[in-house]
Amino acid sequence: MISETYKAMLAGKSVIREMSEYAQNVLVGGGLLRPEDVFDFSLGNPSVPVPQAFNRRIEELCENGDPMLVHGYSPSLGIPSVRQKIADSLNRRFGMHYTREDLFMTSGAAGALAHAIRLVTSPGDEILTFAPYFPEYGPYAAGAGARLRVVPADTRDFQIRFDALEQMLTPRVQALLINTPNNPSGALYSEDTLARLASLLLEKERAFGHEIWLISDEPYREIVFDGKTAPYVSRFYPRTISCYSFSKSLSVPGERIGYVAVNPESGVSGLLVNMCGQISRGIGHNCPSSIIQLAVADVCDSTADLSVYEKNMNLLFDGLSALGFEMVRPGGTFYLFPKALEEDAGAFCKKAIQYGLVLVPGDTFGAPGYFRIAFCTDTQKVVRSLDAFGRLVREQYR
Repeated sequence: MISETYKAMLAGKSVIREMSEYAQNVLVGGGLLRPEDVFDFSLGNPSVPVPQAFNRRIEELCENGDPMLVHGYSPSLGIPSVRQKIADSLNRRFGMHYTREDLFMTSGAAGALAHAIRLVTSPGDEILTFAPYFPEYGPYAAGAGARLRVVPADTRDFQIRFDALEQMLTPRVQALLINTPNNPSGALYSEDTLARLASLLLEKERAFGHEIWLISDEPYREIVFDGKTAPYVSRFYPRTISCYSFSKSLSVPGERIGYVAVNPESGVSGLLVNMCGQISRGIGHNCPSSIIQLAVADVCDSTADLSVYEKNMNLLFDGLSALGFEMVRPGGTFYLFPKALEEDAGAFCKKAIQYGLVLVPGDTFGAPGYFRIAFCTDTQKVVRSLDAFGRLVREQYR
């Protein structure tokens, strides 16, 4: 008998992926629009060049590296020297005290989250996250047997709605899952927000008599605007599990490389990292590519040239504001999350696609009435898209 669980999931495919595939297969592939007239803002696929140091390191490893180390299986928890280099980098940049024993190498942030959720929940436990949120959190939690509940959004600034959180934070909750800078809103949680969250969790731990874990999804940590830096979440709360991917910072999403970093102040970081190895046995994750582990370890203090994202953001924010769109200025990421020009964001996005604008309705992110723009694309395309947005507004809404 085939699995009814995964068969049922076919009815809820990723809207983001479906919009991207529509743009390529129907708008372009079907000849409805010329490729240059399609503005695909659906998929968050980094567009800036990979750092040359990363490419050179790959070449060096292929030409001169020990084949068993470069192309063989890595240890279950990841290559020890790689884990130590990343720990050292985090310590230098964020004032932490990681060792390699606190880190576990994964296939991107998705793999990190799959492990983190299983580390601190049992089937039937609840996890809270905050709207707007990355829609794949639902399948990640369900795959571990946990129940994901969503705290409603504060659309004034997309910071945490603490009044709603306190109502939903019951003894059944074992973990909170946050994402800052946030996909899709671009919101950057402030130090005050994180300090208040940590204080609340410590208070509830005492009241409930059990630990509450904070899972921090951080793939956009280095993409921050207006001269700011992203506060490092683990500095605020001892029971934090940091889930990271190099996909955005190094512009290598297809390499699928990231890590879990368990705050050593938790007192159980070594235990949890070793448990990750056993979780991998159960979900078939095993170890990520050895050559990619070795390459990122040597550039983990570096990033690609991320400045284009801020340039694109400013162009879109200013241009769409002038057209009458309402939105919160993003603090980071490569997303903008404006309010649609009608209540039904899905209907708005269907009208937009007639103008070559491929957008994602906010309903799938837990924020109906909004839509996401992924502006990780060529700046000239961003500039030309403003004409299409202008025609959409004039012809459909005025």
